Amino acid sequence: MKIIIVGAGEVGFHIASRLCAENKSVVVIDKSAASLRRVTDQLDVQTITGSGSNPAILEEAELKEAEILLAVTDSDETNLVACLLADLISPTTKKLARIREAAWDHYHQQFHDNPPHIDSIINPEIEVVKTIERLLFVPGAVDVGEFENGRLKFVGIVLDENARLCNVRLADMVSVLDGAQPLITALVRGNELIIPSGKDRLMPHDLVYFISTDALLADTLKMFDKDEEALKRILIVGGGRIGYRLAKQLEKKSIHTKIIERNQERCSMLAETLNKAVVLCADGSDQNILMAENVQDMDGVVTVTDDEETNILVSMLSKQRGVSKTITKVDRFSYFNLMSTIGIHRIVSPRLSAINSILQHIRKGKVLADITLKGEQAEVIEAVAMETSDIVGKPLKDISFPKGALLAGIITEKEIIIPSGNSVVNPGDRIIIFAKRQAVPKIEKFLTVKLEFF
Repeated sequence: MKIIIVGAGEVGFHIASRLCAENKSVVVIDKSAASLRRVTDQLDVQTITGSGSNPAILEEAELKEAEILLAVTDSDETNLVACLLADLISPTTKKLARIREAAWDHYHQQFHDNPPHIDSIINPEIEVVKTIERLLFVPGAVDVGEFENGRLKFVGIVLDENARLCNVRLADMVSVLDGAQPLITALVRGNELIIPSGKDRLMPHDLVYFISTDALLADTLKMFDKDEEALKRILIVGGGRIGYRLAKQLEKKSIHTKIIERNQERCSMLAETLNKAVVLCADGSDQNILMAENVQDMDGVVTVTDDEETNILVSMLSKQRGVSKTITKVDRFSYFNLMSTIGIHRIVSPRLSAINSILQHIRKGKVLADITLKGEQAEVIEAVAMETSDIVGKPLKDISFPKGALLAGIITEKEIIIPSGNSVVNPGDRIIIFAKRQAVPKIEKFLTVKLEFF
């Protein structure tokens, strides 16, 4: 598979890194020689200096031989032009554009339906707002993914020291929980990702990932001593595109929302366009402002400014003042593993959201969704089980599943199944697979053709 990436920024670099590790042929295009130097210093990929919206550059990249073109620069216009030109040059190449400006929202479908054609437009900020909403409304969750329109959830919670499941072996959970047993797919302990067996114990401060149907989610969270939380007052620090989109969504849910934004012109726009939210023109990182606005009385604080250090600082100040739920926008991947050490567990990233959206279009087989865990150690993949796959037609206990991967859910036309060894996947079923990064290439093959794994 040959993939052309237009843009060597954080998103382009990390996608190239991911695909290079999976032995895919990658070409990266960027106008910045310095950005491309970082790529060539660390990755075995081809690079071309120039604009991806230049047809001569696309020709030089041998676009007609590429299966996919990803336009992920920081310029919406460059991404659009690159994809539209690519469709004129090579209509069979699949084209994806990252578009962030809200003004384009109503044109996404038109770009898809009308020539020149763009296969998919990805707005990571829309996905980030959805993630923030899920984190706000799922008690105790620090990570939430959804499948089958939210009917099946993939949830990560931090195990508290006084939780009844602390120091309990997975094999003994049934007796502790009076017959109930959540499907735990992974543990993150420090920086180590563990796919647990029955012998593993749940330890204090473990990040525990489990799969649950939406109908049973509240009961499953109670097993980990995560109870329902009141959500009446939310403070948003940062009134940019994400803060504005989030405030509009919270207004629909009749949640009292306050926004702190330092830019006077932006504040005026927010005050004019939002119906109920209170807009305060101030520096949200000023501790005196937070105290004056009674941050301690907020049910949640969401920090989504364009400055990561500000977001981290405000979240820490809010936690210090007693706010139990803080959500922090962080885009530097190098920061992710550091956040938990300073007590920040709920983080969102537009760049990671963009990567998740892009990966589902790149993966082989009929992949419907692809979620990368924070830290990029694993992926959760939703796919359609194909008749040619080795996974269909026999009990799971008789299938040689790739090492480092776990089948976590089966969605049929009639029901959602949390699988056991006796479960059988039929052609056309949707399946949820948890896989460590090194197992992903084998999972791709597993989803497409019959293979033997040794």
